[in-house]
Amino acid sequence: MLKCDRWITEQAGQGMIEPFQSGLVRHLDPEQKLRPVLSFGCSSYGYDLRLSPQEFLIFRHVPGTVMNPKRFNPANLEPTPLHEDEDGRYFILPAHSYGLGVALEKLRVPPNITVICLGKSTYARLGIIVNTTPAEASWEGHLTLEFSNSSGADCRIYADEGICQLLFFEGDPCSTTYSDRQGKYQHQPERVTLAKV
Repeated sequence: MLKCDRWITEQAGQGMIEPFQSGLVRHLDPEQKLRPVLSFGCSSYGYDLRLSPQEFLIFRHVPGTVMNPKRFNPANLEPTPLHEDEDGRYFILPAHSYGLGVALEKLRVPPNITVICLGKSTYARLGIIVNTTPAEASWEGHLTLEFSNSSGADCRIYADEGICQLLFFEGDPCSTTYSDRQGKYQHQPERVTLAKV
């Protein structure tokens, strides 16, 4: 069953999402409708996570290398600077490139829930694809987020603003949670976590 805003808010009160925004924020000055942001916070049936300003890495081509998930080479990644202007703080994801960021919010997934991370339509309309990834039962940490710029233009990726939506699905209790099996991506910090085997 897909969980609603009341359940998300109740679970957030028990530490499922920190920091937690109970309503959907679209303006930093909502009364005057000034300083628009890419929405973040609790929606009807999900939660829009923010991108952390801590780190954003872009894959670069290193001649003679082949990406190998069993022997990931961090030399294939380079940090990109955080920029700021009147529109906010942002990273630039070059055209036809791939990058890694991290969620600002920390998650503690309940043992009977699996979370699916989906892209936001505002970014999708620009050609930015946020990979669909799960956070399994009893997973904890800051999600590492993966972005593909499928467009022919560089794109701003805003920090401290909505970047993806989480959907919470309840299932029958499982025999072994992610925490029970000591999953390799458990307790990720607010930094990009690289591929592991």
